[in-house]
Amino acid sequence: MNWDALRLSLQITLIATVIIAVLGLALAFLLARRDFAGKTLLELIIALPLILPPSVLGYYLLVMLGRNGPVVRFLHLELLFTWPAAIIAAVAVGLPLMVLTARSAIYDIDPEIENAARLSGASEWQLLRYITLPMARRGILAGLVLAAARALGEFGATLMIAGNIPGRTQTMSMAIYDAVQNRQYDQANLMVLVMTSVAFAGLWLAMRWGYGQRQARTQRRTSLSRFSVKDLIHTPIPNI
Repeated sequence: MNWDALRLSLQITLIATVIIAVLGLALAFLLARRDFAGKTLLELIIALPLILPPSVLGYYLLVMLGRNGPVVRFLHLELLFTWPAAIIAAVAVGLPLMVLTARSAIYDIDPEIENAARLSGASEWQLLRYITLPMARRGILAGLVLAAARALGEFGATLMIAGNIPGRTQTMSMAIYDAVQNRQYDQANLMVLVMTSVAFAGLWLAMRWGYGQRQARTQRRTSLSRFSVKDLIHTPIPNI
């Protein structure tokens, strides 16, 4: 078992997941609740990594992080073939799953509920904290789990911009590839089992939360006529 590769994979995935959570939630809320010029183009750009070949996505990142790219020219950061570059690749492949899933969860919240809370005196921050996020939490968590699982298994783009340096940038996916190339099938089998178990657990959680989100949405629609807005809020809104 390549413990250095496992440790590095978990480290990269953890940091990438935090970035995806913050950036993905902001983008999901923007796309679900705001109309602006270029919205469709932004949605296409966000979703594009889902269908681009890993080599194409890796090439774009290579251009951005290269010596003539904006990161070096304007930020003066040399990130190629370092583990932070692997974080960038993980965020690039995981972010679309978070944004698209969370956007759908936020978009499915009945606007009448939010408008009723506004009429009751709720601020936008209270609306987000006590209504939008609690009601969409299952979809948001499902998207975050899917994004984290995708970030953990990233290979192609990471190889192009971070390389495959043992102990420095070699993740579990690359360690499996090396083990197979070197005919170390015992190690490959063990690492494949670990990665498969993590992926299975992540997918199971995402599907479970997604199913719970649909059930909750159905229950809200059937009971909306019988309950007030405050009955739908998990935590009472203060000072309204």
